[in-house]
Amino acid sequence: MNQNFAFLNSFIEISEETFLELDKITTFKRVESGTQIVKLGEVPSKVYMLISGTIRCYLSTESGKEFNKSFYLPTSFVASLTALINSKPSLFVFETLSDCKMFEIDYKKLKELCKKDQSINDLYSRVLEVVYIKYERRLVELISLDAKERYLELRKKIPNVDEIIPQYHIASYLGITAVQLSRIRKKIESY
Repeated sequence: MNQNFAFLNSFIEISEETFLELDKITTFKRVESGTQIVKLGEVPSKVYMLISGTIRCYLSTESGKEFNKSFYLPTSFVASLTALINSKPSLFVFETLSDCKMFEIDYKKLKELCKKDQSINDLYSRVLEVVYIKYERRLVELISLDAKERYLELRKKIPNVDEIIPQYHIASYLGITAVQLSRIRKKIESY
């Protein structure tokens, strides 16, 4: 079974015909490290299915300070969802942290397919539910866990996080400084 077909079926069972319909609105891309696939203030028109590499999503302040909101690893969907749905400029930047392979999906064409094909609409709805659940979990972590606990949760989700994501990006994601993260890591390693 095609691994992309299997990934989509992990959300909801779809037929091979449905997969082929989705494939028609999809373009395979290789993207170099450091590329902004969604820029700040850009009105996005694409959804990405990441199949290799790492992407970060961050917010940039007027002073240039960056706050990492999320990291994306294979296989996952990547999009500035609120901006896409509302056809508004993105408040976030999506940047590749490594060379990536991904499928680019035209959002308007996807929405048109949702109107014509109930199974694609069901898949779209299920993906949105999964994205929302992840977002809600992240919010609960930020509110209820201290920095060490947030770091340990991140390591559970991404066991090799320290090898694939630079320390300053991890620290930003956790809402702490790189020095604080270094101290937390030393305490954990000393146990």
